[in-house]
Amino acid sequence: MPTWGARTTTSPALRLEKITPANIGAALAVRVRPEQEFAVAPVVKSLAEAYVQPEKPWPRLILDGDRPVGFLMGFFGIDWYDDGSALRSGLWRLNIAAGEQGRGYGRFAVESVAAEVRRRGGRECFVTWHPGGDGPEHFYLGLGFRPNGEKAEEETAGVLELD
Repeated sequence: MPTWGARTTTSPALRLEKITPANIGAALAVRVRPEQEFAVAPVVKSLAEAYVQPEKPWPRLILDGDRPVGFLMGFFGIDWYDDGSALRSGLWRLNIAAGEQGRGYGRFAVESVAAEVRRRGGRECFVTWHPGGDGPEHFYLGLGFRPNGEKAEEETAGVLELD
């Protein structure tokens, strides 16, 4: 069974970088463990989605110093129901490299997206996950996300209330 979110101390050198021609190769090289691939799309799919709708996604490479350790893609102001009734912001994708998991990089990624949602005036941060023991549910619940009763395809939707 995969471990999602086992945490140790993170480095003070953690930062996010916008995806550019200079770092796209590093972003594309980020791969989760094989047993986790069912739960998150590969970085290449995320970047393709960001390319075709550039106004909503927020793709970023996660670096520890100069070392790529993960990829995240936030989203801002997506119309959840396609009728304008629920604009949502949050974490769309999170890929922490297989050899880098368990070091706090996932927590850093979630906290970074939540901070950006807050900076843009949001009061809630949303995420979806595959339910069950093999998915990242315990990781997201451990960070304070709570299921809100909604589904996105087969995934559970969760919300984190922001202060």
